[in-house]
Amino acid sequence: MQVTEDSTASSKTLQDNQNYLEASNLHYLSKMTAQKTDDILGTYRRLPVENPWHIGTISYKNDSEKVLQWTNKAGVSWDIFADFDQNILKTGDDNPYFDSGLREFKLKNRGGEVTGFTFGSDFFSRQYFESLSQSSEGLKGYISMHVPSPPEGFGYGVSFYSSIWSLIDTPLTSFQIGLPSTWIIPDNRDFTKPLCPPGTIARDNWPERGPYYRDVFQTIEGGLGYWVSTQFGSARPKYRMNGTPNGYNHEISSPGWGFGKVKALSGEKVGIAQLTNCLLIPPDGIIFRDGSDGNILGTAWMALPVTPKKEGPPAPTGDMCWTLFLNSSSFKGAVAFWIPETWSRLSREYDTIIGRGLDNRPGVMNSGAMEINTVPYFDSEDAMGNKYTRIPRFKFPVNQDGITTLMQDVTMYSKESIYQQVKAWAKGAQPPKGSFGIDDKSLWKPVIKSNAISLKQGPKNLPLLELDKILRTTIFRTNESHSFGLEWIDENTGGLFPEYFKQEGEAMVPVSVDEVPEETKLVPQKFMTYESNHAYLPPHPQEQNDHWSVPGPCLGPFKAMLSDSSEVTYSWYRFVDQPAFQHLNWSQSEKKDLQKLVEEMHAKWTPEKEYIPPPESGRLVEIDPALILKPPKGLEIGYVPIVLKQMASKC
Repeated sequence: MQVTEDSTASSKTLQDNQNYLEASNLHYLSKMTAQKTDDILGTYRRLPVENPWHIGTISYKNDSEKVLQWTNKAGVSWDIFADFDQNILKTGDDNPYFDSGLREFKLKNRGGEVTGFTFGSDFFSRQYFESLSQSSEGLKGYISMHVPSPPEGFGYGVSFYSSIWSLIDTPLTSFQIGLPSTWIIPDNRDFTKPLCPPGTIARDNWPERGPYYRDVFQTIEGGLGYWVSTQFGSARPKYRMNGTPNGYNHEISSPGWGFGKVKALSGEKVGIAQLTNCLLIPPDGIIFRDGSDGNILGTAWMALPVTPKKEGPPAPTGDMCWTLFLNSSSFKGAVAFWIPETWSRLSREYDTIIGRGLDNRPGVMNSGAMEINTVPYFDSEDAMGNKYTRIPRFKFPVNQDGITTLMQDVTMYSKESIYQQVKAWAKGAQPPKGSFGIDDKSLWKPVIKSNAISLKQGPKNLPLLELDKILRTTIFRTNESHSFGLEWIDENTGGLFPEYFKQEGEAMVPVSVDEVPEETKLVPQKFMTYESNHAYLPPHPQEQNDHWSVPGPCLGPFKAMLSDSSEVTYSWYRFVDQPAFQHLNWSQSEKKDLQKLVEEMHAKWTPEKEYIPPPESGRLVEIDPALILKPPKGLEIGYVPIVLKQMASKC
């Protein structure tokens, strides 16, 4: 083809246009990349901030727009490189954690904005604007009541109803408050030797609990609340069963996981067996349907002789299986129980405590409380040097009489309530109907007393005074039961707890928002929202000794999507084949007897029956429908749904 001068010019024009378009595209892409990079610049914090490595800034290195840099408050810096396609920031080999495998920041986004990043297991939250430093000692202490010790013989169970409501409007980082619940410890009031051996956290670190360590030796606690270790944040509280069998060396809060731990417990540390075949037990906690504010949840811990006493070896073990019962509008009945060997294991190397654990001793409940542990706050000073603080807004449900009910219908039980009936049932007698506490021989209702509110703030633990001008604890009676709650003195508060405080001498007193000077910058501050969503995973196959897979499930896995934006994976196990039992080396005869009893429980103790005595007043809460299951055909009796993992939903 002959090329004419015109065609050459035309080709040149086309080439120029192509070059222009490519240059324009490169400029546009470069501009887009710069915009994306600008979006991640700023200060980030890991909460709670415990050292200078927990605060850092992403900035350009030496005014270059090609290389970014992370610099923490300790003065340590390393290069980072953006990979927006994978939503990560890769670190250079100058990162001091590089050789240990921590080589990237995983960006977290919400509504198109970067909210922070995870580095290893830590979440660093974005500081969007010039703000005050957020600390984690905004409130600590108790709103509590005293429960007198019951008459002799009434230590075989306790039940109560707790109010459930959204204390906060949005999930918060570095936040832990338990809604009204209780603690159960073994009754060792007559024992005058140290219950915790050397080597336990309690014995080695808490001398103030000595010399006997009765209240930290073994506990059943937990309940409704919010926890720093929650992985799937929710404005609504969750329910966690929790306890420690060994002076807080480790804690257990579900059939597979420990309290606040995303990695499943090893075989010798598990301690809770799932009993229900109609309810999932997520490690992050049981959640409730939206619109549950102001409703109540019934809780009971009952000592049932589900397994027989054992003389040992390896250690003598009692027959008391402390069993959780719940009463809600959508589920009623037994949920799970503590395996007795969990309590007796500590006595294998410390024979001083043989027979002193919750497998063998009645339980003691001497209080009920909201335990306030970790609350974020801001503090600042005005031009005159006066100190002011701010905590998040807490809202309580208030009835027409200006009362918030916290706990009600506290009842304690003797052996005659249901323990003796289950013991006879295991030997072939007729099964009990399931309900417990029918007369004065089987139940006792204490006259409870309120304690003054005891709250502190800041690193110096300054007490909060003058709260009694706004609210105070109270006891009121409904028919046969006494209830514990709050009386709101100022009817204009609408159940809002004080948000702002001013230091007066060596105390903090509540003030209104109008009394906070503008120069403190407290009012416009925003508390950091919760972002953590690490998955709860079973042990690695090489670490688990096959207690999850041998004998293993018989059906599954299945998935359930929960309202806290998490996804639960579960499988169906024959009851005695669930992971919690596999480390115990029980005989085939022991397993057969237990399996038979549980099959009868599944057949007779159906979830629509009444177990915990009904409340004197109030409306029962509804559990998240995704957690309520109907056993598959052929597995209706003697099988349980065991959660295998919980992770963020992909939807």
